[in-house]
Amino acid sequence: MFSLARFHSPARWLLPACLALLTGCAGVKVSSIQPSDYLAQRRADVLTSGQLSPATRESLRVMGSESKPCLADASACRDQLRSSAGLTDEQRLSALSELWAKQAMDQERETPGSAIAAWLESARYAWAYLFFTERSPSERAFEDRQTQVRDYYNYAAQQAVTGLFKHRDELSVELPTDLDELHGDRIRWQQWQLTVELSGLRQPAHRVLPQELVAAASLTFSGLRNIYRRDGFGAELVAVFPPPPEAAGPDPRWGRMQGPPYQEALFPAITALLQFEGSNLAQVLATQALSVRLMDPYRQSEVKLAGNRVPLAGNFTSGYGLWLARSGFSTQAVRSLLGMGNGIVQPQIYLMQPYDPDRRVVVMLHGLASSPEAWINVANEVLGDELLRSNYQIWQVYYPTNAPLALNHHAIREALTETLQHFDPDGKAPASHHLTLVGHSMGGVLSRLMVSSTQGQLLNAMTTELELELSASAKRQLEGHLSEYLEFEPFPQVDSAIFIAAPHRGTGFASNRLARWVANLITLPISMVEQFTDVARAVANAAPRTGKQGLLRIPNGIDNLSDKDPFVRAAAELPISSKVRYHSIIGIDNPKLPLEESSDSIVPYSSAHLAGAASERIVPSGHSVQEQPQSIVEIRRILRSQLQPQ
Repeated sequence: MFSLARFHSPARWLLPACLALLTGCAGVKVSSIQPSDYLAQRRADVLTSGQLSPATRESLRVMGSESKPCLADASACRDQLRSSAGLTDEQRLSALSELWAKQAMDQERETPGSAIAAWLESARYAWAYLFFTERSPSERAFEDRQTQVRDYYNYAAQQAVTGLFKHRDELSVELPTDLDELHGDRIRWQQWQLTVELSGLRQPAHRVLPQELVAAASLTFSGLRNIYRRDGFGAELVAVFPPPPEAAGPDPRWGRMQGPPYQEALFPAITALLQFEGSNLAQVLATQALSVRLMDPYRQSEVKLAGNRVPLAGNFTSGYGLWLARSGFSTQAVRSLLGMGNGIVQPQIYLMQPYDPDRRVVVMLHGLASSPEAWINVANEVLGDELLRSNYQIWQVYYPTNAPLALNHHAIREALTETLQHFDPDGKAPASHHLTLVGHSMGGVLSRLMVSSTQGQLLNAMTTELELELSASAKRQLEGHLSEYLEFEPFPQVDSAIFIAAPHRGTGFASNRLARWVANLITLPISMVEQFTDVARAVANAAPRTGKQGLLRIPNGIDNLSDKDPFVRAAAELPISSKVRYHSIIGIDNPKLPLEESSDSIVPYSSAHLAGAASERIVPSGHSVQEQPQSIVEIRRILRSQLQPQ
């Protein structure tokens, strides 16, 4: 008979203990995780976490291994993966690409530059997975694993191409300085045969070998709000080219440029692709030959790889940011204003990308004591818009803001004319028509002069203002010299303009004590003054009627922005071409004031306002209103509207 008394012995605990033990040994447990942990578990890999991805660990377990022993003997592990019958081609190839990437990263940490071969192998297996397995890329379009493997390919291509360029002295031949000689050549590196393909690349006109190839992903910038890029295939790079030899003057510290007044982009965006030879999986895995294709992401948004149309990756910010970071513009602009060494004495036009005959041109002109850095975010945001990037190219004018408005206007016209004639001698390309001027502050005043007609008004106003006793012949001589700067018609290729915080009627700020003190510090360089020699000589030979000797002084940039300056007052009355559609963006720093009494702390609304503007946008801001998000949105709106049929 069963008795409870038996459980008073030690054996009475045996059954409950066994039951507890059996319960505690349950084979599967479940718990909840946060969304961030879920994504980390699914998408973490060697590039994001430094650890093998769940997909690769799964493949290792299928063939009876784990991450730690596999990485301890990576060569044997890869051999086992290649021969394992329990894996699909997609599993095998994606895991091999990641394992080679892991080995390359480890080698780079130990000895920089030693991992090129491993990066090439990683790219090869990614290439095989992407294009030579049973399913096409489009059939895997929504799979995380394909995105990971594409990233392995892109990063491996980036590291291999930049590594090969950095260690180009180890190639079988010395790379020629002329890129045309490099195109299509077979180059040997260790056991690999490389062919360089440049047909998709638009380089600067002098087509020399870059000084550097910089990985765009390795760059971070302060001062830029956004990094604009396009997702797709290929390594996003910045090519750093040397200035053309004809642009280097004997003393560049003084801004004396011996060559043309324009400069193509010396920091262009480039996308690099590695294409492995072979028309099937076996051939791709056996080949030791590949093509290095360098492409312009501005010109092409997609590319054909192994019979598949795929998006071409591109980074549209890093080249621009690197150019600005290395330019030294901020210091040079102030030195230019004060007429010191290391400044500039004549305008230069910088193309933000290699010239494209099929894109309209936006010409940006900065303000007083400034430089192309004034457009840091404006230019970046315009080129970040896919529609605008496809239809426009940006040219930035860098000019000495200490020079008189008349001289700068004349020189900028000449520089822009020469630039257009150089790139399009026949004047038939779309880039030579429908130019848009965007000018901030002094640049806005210069932009207005570019689209205005003097019809003798400016010349009459200035000769009258001089109040000189002149004979008829002396007056004709003086007017002949002045007419070069004071007689002009609207620039024919311009049909739109955006004036931003432009003191069309001058500003009282230019007459205050601080501004006058700065103006008195300004010394025009001899090379700039020499351009007025004939005018100065003609004036010196005449006598002023009322003893206004002060008028004989050559005005500087600050002088010309005063609301009392005769030149800017006369220029404000000039008619704007009826063919030009113009817009105003005006800052006000105190929205509580009536509009007519407001200003941006520098330029009054009454000076910036222009009757007849197609649009006028008021933005709460100080004088640097061009950098405000509302202003950038407005600029983008205007540029987009210009693409619509009129």
